[in-house]
Amino acid sequence: MVELREHEQKTLLGLERIGGKASIDQMVRELNSPDATVMRAALVLHEKGLVEISEKRQTIVELNGEGKTYAKKGLPERRMATALKDLGGKANLEKIVERADIEKQFIPIALGWIQRKKWGSLDSKTRTLQLAGETGQGSDEKLLEILSKEGEAVVENLSSESQQAVQLLKGRKLLNVSERTRRIIEITESGRIVVRKGVRLVAEVTQLTPELIISGKWQKTKLQKYDIAAQVARTWPGKRHPYLRFVDEVKEKLVTLGFNEMTGPTVETCFFNFDALYTPQDHPAREAFGIYLVKEPKYGEVAAAKNVLGDVRKTHENGWKTGSTGWKYTFSDKEAGRLILRGHGTCQSARTLLSKDLEIPGKYFSVVRCYRPEVLDKTHLTEFNQVEGIIIDPSLTLRDLLGVLEKFALEIAGADEVKFNPDYFPFTEPSVELAAYRKGYGWIEFGGSGMFRPEVTSPLGIDVPVIAWGLGIDRLFMLKAGIDDIRYIFSQDLNWIRRKGVV
Repeated sequence: MVELREHEQKTLLGLERIGGKASIDQMVRELNSPDATVMRAALVLHEKGLVEISEKRQTIVELNGEGKTYAKKGLPERRMATALKDLGGKANLEKIVERADIEKQFIPIALGWIQRKKWGSLDSKTRTLQLAGETGQGSDEKLLEILSKEGEAVVENLSSESQQAVQLLKGRKLLNVSERTRRIIEITESGRIVVRKGVRLVAEVTQLTPELIISGKWQKTKLQKYDIAAQVARTWPGKRHPYLRFVDEVKEKLVTLGFNEMTGPTVETCFFNFDALYTPQDHPAREAFGIYLVKEPKYGEVAAAKNVLGDVRKTHENGWKTGSTGWKYTFSDKEAGRLILRGHGTCQSARTLLSKDLEIPGKYFSVVRCYRPEVLDKTHLTEFNQVEGIIIDPSLTLRDLLGVLEKFALEIAGADEVKFNPDYFPFTEPSVELAAYRKGYGWIEFGGSGMFRPEVTSPLGIDVPVIAWGLGIDRLFMLKAGIDDIRYIFSQDLNWIRRKGVV
């Protein structure tokens, strides 16, 4: 008769009871024991030749935030098709959209999938949509329903139709996909013989107590032997969030390079966010759909000398002495005091150029939270961090700017290649957009840069070249960490946070 400890006996008998083969998860449920306890017992049984342990990699899929919304409300094309059916099968597109309550940005998506699924056809001239076929539930909708109920699914266990639906929904960015190792325990023939002959339970203790020593029972007590090679439950030490650690690293590198940090308020005036940066007061970026306006109070004081405000006003209206013709409109001092949430980090640069502590030559940076009413997707958030920088020096050229940007991409974000594309900003000329590539990840755009125009520097009292950049530090981290969805940076997924290394 074989001697086994309590957990080993329970595991062996429980495995035999449920058919001789089971996963660790099944054994945990069967024995009502922690998975670490079951795994340790299985390893001991494996060493004794009573069970075999095999591993199998599985692909796990679950709905992300957008996928859960569609599972609840229905896919955009389903909502559009349902509305069209309610309207008689043929109707004007505007009426359908209104009835289906589809957000503007999802209209092209819904139309594209309706035609791709052959549910209907669109007359582009009359903007009339007509049902053209059956609109039964497809495999993608069935999978949405399954994942909504079950929470997750193993791709390898799904039907071929559902596996095709996984690729479809994955392409639509509605799924989170991860890999998981599934361990299977199977009883051996030796194990079955042991079960038939019987198992003797061995009472072992793991700790010597004063009572055992004083009473002398320790002499008859069997102490448990420890296998230092056996697996134990994983522990997760406390550590700083990977993204916050990256931000600190960026700051440390910039300080090491001789940069001083800039500061400024989150609630900003339009003067520093736009006017001082030569952005006209009728620019679309200043509308409610381009920036967050403060409801109360609406206006604040422009924290700049009156002569500076006057020079900025004249530059906007007629170009002042910058050699420009200006924007040819009547500048509003009231509009300059409009309060908003900071829309970009460049307002920090404008404040710094006006500072009495400004050093020329000098290098300055800031990492600040910015706010814009963006449509949320894999590369855009309504709140994001931007690393802003300026260098002031009489000898600066565009080549210096490109060198700084390349250093950012290669050394800080871990890029393999960089490229620069011409761009346009009201406050820089020339203007450059930075994009970087990493093998296995692809290309990603980081943000804009350029040399401040005289219309920016002259009214602020600066008569030397200034190079400036504003890069999305969130995107820098995406490339560094290999993340393809910016929303994942702020995820509460503890498994991802735990897996990220500390270096």
